[in-house]
Formats: sequence, structure tokens, C-alpha cells
Amino acid sequence: MAHKLVIVESPAKARTIGGYLGKDYVVESSIGHIRDLPQSAADTPTAIKDKPWGRLAVDVEHDFQPYYVVPRDKKSHIAKLKKLLKDADELYLATDEDREGEAIAWHLLDELKPKVPVKRMVFHEITKPAILAAADSPRDLDLDLVEAQEARRILDRLYGYEVSPVLWRKVMSGLSAGRVQSVATRLVVDRERDRMAFRVASYWDLEGTFDAGADHQPRMFPAKLYSVDGARVARGQDFGPDGLLTKDGVAHLDRGRAEALAGALADTTYDVRSVESKPYRRSPYPPFRTTTMQQEASRKLGMSASMTMSVAQRLYENGYITYMRTDSTTLSGSAVNAARSQVRELYGAEYLPDAPRTYASKVKNAQEAHEAIRPAGATFRTPGQTGLTGDQFRLYELIWMRTVASQMKDAVGNSVTVRLGGAAASGEDVVFSASGRTITFHGFLKAYVEDQDDSSKKRDDEQTRLPSLTEGETLTAASVSAAGHETKPPARFTEATLIKELEDREIGRPSTYASIIGTIINRGYVYKKGTALVPAWLAFSVVRLLEEHFTRFISYEFTAQMETVLDEIARGDKDRNSELAEFYYGSERVRGLHPLVTGLGDIDAKELATFPVGGPDSGIVLRVGRYGPYLEGPDDEGTPGATRANVPDDLPPDELTLEKARELFANPAGAEVALGDHPDTGLPVVAKNGRYGPYVTEVLPEDAPKGAKPRTGSLFKSMSLDTITLDQAVTLLSLPRVVGTDAEGVEITAQNGRYGPYLKKGTDSRSLTSEEQLLTITLDEALAIYAQPKTRGRAAAAAPLKELGADPVSGQPVVVKSGRFGDYVTDGEYNATLRKDDTVEAITLERAAELLAERRAKGPAKKAAKRGAKKTAKKTTKKTAKKATKKATSG
Repeated sequence: MAHKLVIVESPAKARTIGGYLGKDYVVESSIGHIRDLPQSAADTPTAIKDKPWGRLAVDVEHDFQPYYVVPRDKKSHIAKLKKLLKDADELYLATDEDREGEAIAWHLLDELKPKVPVKRMVFHEITKPAILAAADSPRDLDLDLVEAQEARRILDRLYGYEVSPVLWRKVMSGLSAGRVQSVATRLVVDRERDRMAFRVASYWDLEGTFDAGADHQPRMFPAKLYSVDGARVARGQDFGPDGLLTKDGVAHLDRGRAEALAGALADTTYDVRSVESKPYRRSPYPPFRTTTMQQEASRKLGMSASMTMSVAQRLYENGYITYMRTDSTTLSGSAVNAARSQVRELYGAEYLPDAPRTYASKVKNAQEAHEAIRPAGATFRTPGQTGLTGDQFRLYELIWMRTVASQMKDAVGNSVTVRLGGAAASGEDVVFSASGRTITFHGFLKAYVEDQDDSSKKRDDEQTRLPSLTEGETLTAASVSAAGHETKPPARFTEATLIKELEDREIGRPSTYASIIGTIINRGYVYKKGTALVPAWLAFSVVRLLEEHFTRFISYEFTAQMETVLDEIARGDKDRNSELAEFYYGSERVRGLHPLVTGLGDIDAKELATFPVGGPDSGIVLRVGRYGPYLEGPDDEGTPGATRANVPDDLPPDELTLEKARELFANPAGAEVALGDHPDTGLPVVAKNGRYGPYVTEVLPEDAPKGAKPRTGSLFKSMSLDTITLDQAVTLLSLPRVVGTDAEGVEITAQNGRYGPYLKKGTDSRSLTSEEQLLTITLDEALAIYAQPKTRGRAAAAAPLKELGADPVSGQPVVVKSGRFGDYVTDGEYNATLRKDDTVEAITLERAAELLAERRAKGPAKKAAKRGAKKTAKKTTKKTAKKATKKATSG
């Protein structure tokens, strides 16, 4: 029986949409991309392997024609789609309405080669009215969007495949370069450079508590010193990164002067010299777009960008929110009405403005989806009405609150600044300043308040009340004291602030920021310290090479300019091939990537990996080695590079001062501290600082048998190399300790392992709660632990990390487990590894079912067969391509 075939990207999306369209439609997923440029030499078509550009799989000699392949794990699924298409009388390509979705639709069209009418079906939310409306109003494929996405893919391919080998040869094998990822890494490195160059400035002021008298409310209020003899007192913003004042005419108080001035004001009476009152008004924040959602989810919910997008994807596919990759802050008319209805219902008519609010996007060339991220539907479900739990509930609640608040009235109130003046006993005229804010009508702040990245800034709903004062009033100070301050280096980026920086600089597309941050972390260029992003020394070497030899391609301005070019290609204003040719080959105006790579000349790899510590006169340098960063410095006789010390992997670059370097040399990894001879064996016992922490070991004699290994023992957390004694070392070397035997004669030992202290009985291991238990636990206590049921470990099946419910296909219970190669979901028959964007905390039954469906679609593993070249349908000109596509879509 004929049907209409609808293809979407994911199984979860297919299930939801299939329920809306009914029996006349068959909805199937492509399970993401169905083909791409080959990812390895084994995947490269035989016909192009011997070409000069074969490894690129892009014919740079003929209009940058890409050669796509269907991955092995997608071939069976493509066959399934073709089989479904045979029985269809129409094909609807219902992938997402952004460049990537448009490209997936084009690849499906080119690979399936349908002989039936083809329609492009687009929507921004997965609700029944939206899906039915989309099916009734299809459009043609937008080849300009396809061209722009293909140009982006080719640009990234050329950059990565040409520059990465340079990194392998000159920095370290296995590294990767990326058109946007390398620039994002440079941002993090530049911020760390600023911190390393920063010099702290110290400054002082006075803080006072003033008494307005019993007839004022509040009676007591704080104020800070503003000026001395007409000169404004220096604040942190008056100092540059070099620690010097950047402005003339300000009073820079040191501790002595501040404390003397405080003493001279002990008996001073103050008069109110000015009262400045201004109306306060704050308008609502626009509804979420991709980046603002990621930033607020990071601040409020502690979610990484990738986790936020993963949770949002689930919410979108299951019909709770609109499409989550968007630059737009626009709301549809029905969404505005839904939000205004909930404002009236939940907060009252007094919180509803007379006219709907509209928001213009501040993002240049905003064009991904055409609406902001909001609750789906013509009426909004409150968070409590959704039935959601966990991270999906929290993110939905955030989106719902932001959307509703965007249609509420302004918050209004008053801000007041009061200046108090008096004369010190030492003759100076001083002025204190106090600022206050009161909110008389909270408006949208009742529903939503945006968090701040800078903890020193006040939230929009914070209030500080001051007494009602008039000029000329006199009052006294309850206390005046000197307060010291120091300037702070620029804060490291967090995921939220890096996303904001990338967007402000117009680098990359907002929809890619989560994957970019994930990539630079996974590649080892950046690591997290709390929420801060810290660059590894490896990133310094990579960025230095790119800055010195690929200056244009690592510049912020060029990378942003390329986004503008891609936008112009998407609009049909620029030619794809011309722009790719200038990028790769260059022009009279600029030098291209290919000439740069082929004409690099000699690059001193050692110099790239060398960074002076404490200035050139110190003689100490940091080197980025194959196994991590280490220090080189002179020995006691001044011989350069004669001593070495490893640098801890978690030591941020800005904390590697000259003093810290000398400390590491004084106790380097591998250096021995002699503790004495073991009382039983007579062997020398030494303490060392190893790569994985401090430990003690015996020193074997030179004539020891070749296979002999010394006993070792890691120091307890309560111990240190500075205080470890021989007795303690002997105790550590006695581990593992035999605790006793069980009723069946099996020996139980207490051991200290990589993941902490534990008991071992045969192959059955049980964790201990403290290292001290290794020395004190008794046999009875050990037997009591083994009497408890085992929840984790190799001897017994590990308990599930999370139970999700029944799989919609197999009907079997789906659980999350931890395995040798990471966390995975299973229904007892199929296992599917969690992707890098998935977490145990965020995974849902819908997402697990999708992963299992992908795994089932792959079928049993098969041997790779030789593949011929699969050349894409060449888009020789826009006119021809559009004509061909129009013919295919009109049937």
C-alpha cells in the first residue's frame, strides 16, 4: 500500500511525529548524517587514493568537488530507507531547518535518488498543529543553504587536514587543528597570558557606618570614602595590568595614610552635601537563543554547554520546546499570546504590558531558526504540568520562566546616591559616598532574574535601602576603618563566558559552540579547574606555532570574516568556489593556506616548546615534552639545563612563578629523600615524588636478580615528603596486609590501589572508607563488609547506575551501566555506548531508546569491502542545480 515517507534525523523525533501524522505516513529517521567526507584512509574511495588531493577527499583542482562516502555502519540503514521509498508515493525531507539540516536533506536526496515527488517539510516545534501545518505547506530545498554548509565543511576539512600534520611534525603526534577550535584555544591561551603578565596593585580606602538618627529608617547605613581634598580616591579600575595608575588626579592611599586618616576622623561630624535621586527602570531580558540558554544553564544549573544542548535536544524531540539551535529572539504571535495569557493568569493583569513586547536579534546575520527557544505549543504547559523530572524539568523551567518574563512589565524603582562631607582633625576635607536602590514594582523580576558572571556585580533584583536624607542634614559616623584592596587579574573563561566571547567576536556559529568547547577539552588543550577553563602548556606551543606561521588563519578578525562570507554564500551573494579558492590558494590580496603549508621552511620544534620562567636571567625554562611539561634549569655549578623537574599536570600556567619553579627543583619528581635502612631487609628506603604522587620504595642492590622488583607504597593523604619517617615508610611497605582468612580458608588482604584503599578476597574486592583502615581493620570487621551484598565490582555484575524503563521496541527494561570502555545503556540484548554529549545524569529513556535503535540498525559487524568512488551530483552552477532540484521536488 502506497504511503508518504517522512525522513527526520532521530528515532525519538520519528516516533513523536509519526504519532501526529497518522497511518497515511511512514516516519523514519536517518539517524543523523547519512554520509560525509571519509574519516580515514580505509574509507577513502579507491578511485581517488592516488590523487594529489586524495587524502583530502576534496578535488582542489576542479571546483573543490567533495567526495562523500556512506559510513559502513549506515549502509544497512540506507538500504532500509530505499526499501521504504519503493512503496512511497511522496517523500518528505523533514530534517531541521538550519544549514546542517538542509545539507542532510540534500544528501538524502542525492543518495536515495527518489523517483517520486519530493517535498521539504520544516517546522520549529514538534506539536501536532505544527507538524500538520508543515506537512500541508512544504517548500523546495534551499540550495544556497546547502552550498554554505558544504563550503563550511570543506573549509574545515582543508584547514584540519593541512595544518594538523604540521602540528604532528613540530609539536606532538595526534594533535588536531581546527578553523574555529584553534581560535577558541587561542582565546583561552591569550587570557592566561594576560594573567601571567598581570601585576597586582595595592590600594586602600575607608569604609564607614553612619548614623542618620533615631527618626530615620534605616538608621544605620554604609558608605565608602569617595574623595580627599577634592581628589577622587583610587579604585581598582584606575590601575592598569602593569599595576600602575592609568589616570592622573586621583588619590592613591596606602595603608599608613588610610589608617592615619581613619584616626583623624574619629570625632568628625558630617553634613549631607548632595542627594541625587533617579528613577530606576529595567526591561525584561529577551527570550533565549542558543548561546544565552547555554550561559544561563551554566550559571543557574551548573550544566556544561554540551549537557545543556543534549537535554534541550530531548525536550525538543519530545515536543516540549521549540528548536534549540537558533540565533533569533523573536516569538511567534501564538507564543506571545500564550506567554501573555500565563502572565495574566499567574501574576495578575497589573504585570501585563498594554502591548506585546518584540525583540530584535543582536546577532549579526541571525538566520538559523526563525524563533527563540520557548515552550512548544499555542498554550504553554507550566513546569509542573509537564511531568518532566531531573535535568529536563530544570531546563524546561528555565526556558518557561524566561519566556513568560519576556512579556511582563518593566521593573521600576529609585536609585539614590548620597554624598557626606566632613573635615578630618588633620585638616583634610573628605567625602563619603553611599548608593542605594529600591524597587517599587518588580514587574518581570517576579518571574525571572538573570545571573551574573562577575560576582562583584549586583543582580537586577538586589535592593539597598538608604534613609531619606536632605542636603544640609548633619550626622555622625558609628565607625570608620581603613580597608585594603588588591587588583585582580582578568578572570579565566568559563564555558558561559567563552561562549559569550565567541559570540561577541562573531567567531563560529552559536550552534557549534558546545562541540567546540568539548573538542578543545577532549584534545587536552584546555582543562577545567572548577568551572574555569585553563590552557595546558601544550596549547601554548600549538598557539605559538599557529601565530608565527599561520598568522592570518588564527586571527580573530579573519575567522569572524569567514562567517560573514559563509552567510553571504547562504544568501546567494557570493560564489562558493571563488571563496574556497582564495582561502586555499590565495590571491593578489592574501596568501592562501596551501602556499603557507608547502612553504613553511624550517621550524625549530624545540623553540616552539620552550618558555622562559621568571625572565631570561633565571636560566629556568619550561619545556613541553612528549609525556608532559617539565622544567630545565642550571645545577649548583651553573651548568645550563643540567637539572630537570616535572610540572604537575594540574598546575595552571599563571601559577608557575620563579619561586614555584625553584620549589619544584628542590623536590622534583624522581628526586630521592633517604629515610634509612629497612630494619628487616637492611635495604635503603627512600621517598620520591612520582608522576602520580609521592611514594616510598626500597633501593635494590646492583647485583639484584634481573626480575627483582622493589616494594613500593603510596603515601597516605595525611602524609608528606617533608615529614615522612622511616617507621611510617616501613608500615607503608608492609602493604598489602593480610587481615586473616574466612571460614573457607580464603585469605583477605588490605591493599592501597589507584582508586583508594580496598579489601581483596580472591577476585572479590570491597572498598574501604579511609586509608587508616588498611592498618587497623580487623578480621571481624572485614567479614562484616563481605557479608553485605556487593553493588559494584568485577566478581559480581555491577548494579545499574540508573534505571530508565521499558524499551519501546524490545519491551525489555533499559538501564545505564558502567563498563570497561565507559558508560552505556542496555536492554539486555543490545549495548550502546553513551556519546560524549550524554551523561548518566541527563540520559532519558527516549535518548537511550534512540542510541539502542542506532545500535540495532548497524546489525552484526561485517568485514570491510572495497568501495568505489562515490562522486556527488556535481552542482556546476546554482542555476543548473536549482533547476535539477526543483524538478526532483515537484515530481
